[in-house]
Parts: sequence; C-alpha cells; structure tokens
Amino acid sequence: MIKETIKLAIHAIFRNAMRSILTVLGIVIGVAAVIAMMTVGQGSSDQVTADVEKLGTNVLIVIPGGGQMGPGNTSVAAAFELRDVDAIIDQLTSVRTAAPFNQTSLNAVYGQQDTRTSVVGTDGQYLEVVDWPIVLGRSFLATEESAGRAVCIVGETVRQNLFGNTDPIGETIRLKNVSCDIVGLLEAKGASSFGTDQDDVVLMPVKAFQRRVVGSSDVSMIYVAAADGVSTDRTLVDIEVLMRERRRIGDGEEDDFQVRDMKQLASMLTGVTNVLTGLLSSVAAVSLLVGGIGIMNIMLVSVTERTREIGIRLAVGATANQVLLQFLVEAIVLSMIGGVVGILFGLALAAVASNLMSIPFSPDPAIVVLAFLFSAAVGVIFGFFPARRAARLNPIDALRHQ
Repeated sequence: MIKETIKLAIHAIFRNAMRSILTVLGIVIGVAAVIAMMTVGQGSSDQVTADVEKLGTNVLIVIPGGGQMGPGNTSVAAAFELRDVDAIIDQLTSVRTAAPFNQTSLNAVYGQQDTRTSVVGTDGQYLEVVDWPIVLGRSFLATEESAGRAVCIVGETVRQNLFGNTDPIGETIRLKNVSCDIVGLLEAKGASSFGTDQDDVVLMPVKAFQRRVVGSSDVSMIYVAAADGVSTDRTLVDIEVLMRERRRIGDGEEDDFQVRDMKQLASMLTGVTNVLTGLLSSVAAVSLLVGGIGIMNIMLVSVTERTREIGIRLAVGATANQVLLQFLVEAIVLSMIGGVVGILFGLALAAVASNLMSIPFSPDPAIVVLAFLFSAAVGVIFGFFPARRAARLNPIDALRHQ
C-alpha cells in the first residue's frame, strides 16, 4: 500500500510539472546558495592556511611599534638595526635563524622593458626562513652581502615581464639609479590569499638596499625561524625578553615592538573567514525557509483543487493516514528533488567562483549531506499541514465539491 501511495504522489508531481518546478525553485536556490557559500568559504580558509605554510609553520615576524593605535598614540618606535638581527641569531637558542626585511616599490628596467615591482632588502637567510627555493642560479654570497654589492634574485613575474621565458641569470636590470646583476630566480609561488602576486619581487642584499636604494641603515622587520623542536610560543617570549633588553624598555613600560606568530595570524584570518562564511550562509539559508513556505502554499492550493479526487479515495476505502502519506510524500519528493538540483548547482557555482578567485575548490561532503537532509526535512515540516488538511476532509463534502 505504501508503494502505491508513493506512485500516486510521484504521478501527481509529474502531472503538474510546471507547478512542481516553480515549487522546488526556492529549495534549489536556497541549497545552491548555502553549498556555494560554504565551499568558497572553506576554499578561502584553505588558501590562508596554504599561504602561511609557504612562509613556514615556525615563522615569527618582529615589527617596530606597540599595540596601542589611534590618535592617542603619539610615540614613534625606533626601527631595528642589523645588530638586532645578529643578536637574535647569536643569543637565542630557541631560534634557528633570522633575516632582516626592508621593502619598497620601484621600477625595474631592462632594455626597453619596464615593470613596477616590490624590491626587498634582505640576506640569504630570508629564503631559509620562509622556505623559498631558488630554481635557477644561486643565493647571495657572504662577500656580496658584507660588501653591499648590487646583485639580485628575481621572482617569476619579474622574469616574465622583463625577459619572457628566457634565462635571466647574468643579465643586469636597473632599479632606480642602481644597476643590479641577476644571480638567481625564485620558485613561483602564485597569488596570496589577499590577491597579492608573491612572485612580483626582486631581492637584493640588505646593505646594498640600505646604502644605494633608501639611504638608511634602518631595518623595518625581522623574520625569525624557530629552532627545530621548539614551539613558537617559547621563541616569541625569548624574542620579547631580548628586544626589551636591547631597546631599554623598563619594567611596567609598554613594548615598542610586536612579535607576530604566523600560526596565530593564520588562525585569526581563518576565524574571520569562517565567521563571514557563516553569516553569508545564514542569509542564504533564509531562502530555504522561503522555499518551504512556497511548498506549503502550493500544496494547500493542490488540496483545494483535488478535493474531489481526495473524496473519491476516501469513499472507496482509503484511510486518512494513506491520504496524509500521499500528500506528505509529494512534499518530501519535491524538496528532495530541489535539494539534489540545488547541490549540483551550488557545487558548479562554487567551482566557477573558486577558479575566478584562484582559491582551492574544497567541497565538504558533510555539508552536502546536511543540505540534502535539510531539504528533505523542509518537505516534512512544511508538507505536513497541507497533508493533514487533506486527510481530514469529509468524503461527502469532498465529493460535493465541483
């Protein structure tokens, strides 16, 4: 009997195909929106994690300036010096290595080619800290770093803009008024989670950068790699103690520098992404509610239109439970069809969005299953009232209905 009831419900759905399509449209849109939002959000989180892992899972960044921000903060924190980098390496056993980091934007010129790029003053340890391999050529020599010789290592984007696919090693580019010999080519990294092209960069020895590019001995940031087997929490505390001592910060005085753990930064960014994804998905889920109300309204109309059919079924012996089950099955089938179509549409939208945003396509099977079950639940919840109304019809009154 249940099998016959299901057949009758499916037959009624296909008999009114256009009405059924309009009924499930709200479910399709709701499920697709939720699936797309959750998938894109997960891809964004994965991209943030991947970007931080490219810098290394044990990397810390030391930056001048305290935590106080806003108009009330009139103090100007002193920049670091190269001696601070040496002190971190020599005096802290929790540190594997460290590197200075200065950055500016300049035009890089080669022959008739010209490109705006990011120029970084650092040393060979920087590539070790952030785990960035060189695919052609070599890193800086110790003699080049100490003498401040104008040599440079370029990223893949700079290579493409200036040299195309040819080998740039041994060529000379001009940065500002400095002629710089290319000694290395960095492995391509691609775009970061913030959309920045990480390969649009030129590295040069920090002393050459200080003397010939910016004319200052300041170091704007220090990249630090924790020693193997040492937690970044311990390394962070060690750096803070050392830098307070070197910068003569007394007890009770606020730090004029910050030490940022990249893992904590990744966790914060992922948390923000998850919150935004949750909010957007909640808004999208409202359309599921709208779709459920649409199903209830259409089913109520269907009951009114089919009172004579219902009366005949009841008159020939069908029970109220069988009539209730028929209309409930119709609502559930409509919702499940909408759920399946919505899932496929949502995954397609997420795939397109992930490709356009250059983030991983990371569908979560649990979310897909949950969306399907939720669409079925919508059918049960919003289909029950119309089904109950149909089951409670008086057969005699229903047969009189024209």
